[in-house]
Amino acid sequence: MNPAPLESVKPSAKQSPSPPKWRGVQRVLKRATDLLGSIIFITLLSPLLLLLAGLIRLMDGPPVTYRRRVVGPRGEFDAFKFRTMVPDADLVLQNNPRLQEQFLENFKLKSDPRVTRLGSVLRKYSLDELPQLFNVARGEMSLVGPRMITRPELEKYGEYRELLLTVKPGLTGYWQVHGRQDVPYAERVRMDIEYIRGWRLGTDLEILLLTPLRIMRGKGAY
Repeated sequence: MNPAPLESVKPSAKQSPSPPKWRGVQRVLKRATDLLGSIIFITLLSPLLLLLAGLIRLMDGPPVTYRRRVVGPRGEFDAFKFRTMVPDADLVLQNNPRLQEQFLENFKLKSDPRVTRLGSVLRKYSLDELPQLFNVARGEMSLVGPRMITRPELEKYGEYRELLLTVKPGLTGYWQVHGRQDVPYAERVRMDIEYIRGWRLGTDLEILLLTPLRIMRGKGAY
């Protein structure tokens, strides 16, 4: 599945904002896959989760986790992450207008001074995202889906905002296996819309298989 130009997936006025393939049995299968998969991953990765939590507490102190307020079909919710920044990260950003301006361009900073040394390693290999398995188990997220975004980011989707909010954000997704943070923001939007419009269970399984291979390279994440 290659991301199409944004215009080619533009919903017409006659189209329902709900993706046509995400109904009935298909939706049940996706939720069943999410629930079973998240339980299996949490069980298998529990030693790693405990180890990472211990390292964060030992090296950077509490809190171990960070709750990022993001949007989904049911409204806003807290997405769990291992903490990778200094405790007063939001204050650091607020007190640095130039840094804040750079952040608002892509909602990411390539050289973020707020990230801890351990945090940079966790981000490089996406280990900070593992607690979101609990969000998947709770039904707030999916194993595979569009990017997780905050409400301010939603404005960047323009007329596609309603379409995006018909689908749960994913722990991984198309953009994570095709460049991660190196992908320009407009291209990330295109990838999300194309994923929603062309979704099939086989695509999810393909992305799940590709994700660890891409992550092990340690490229495109910061």
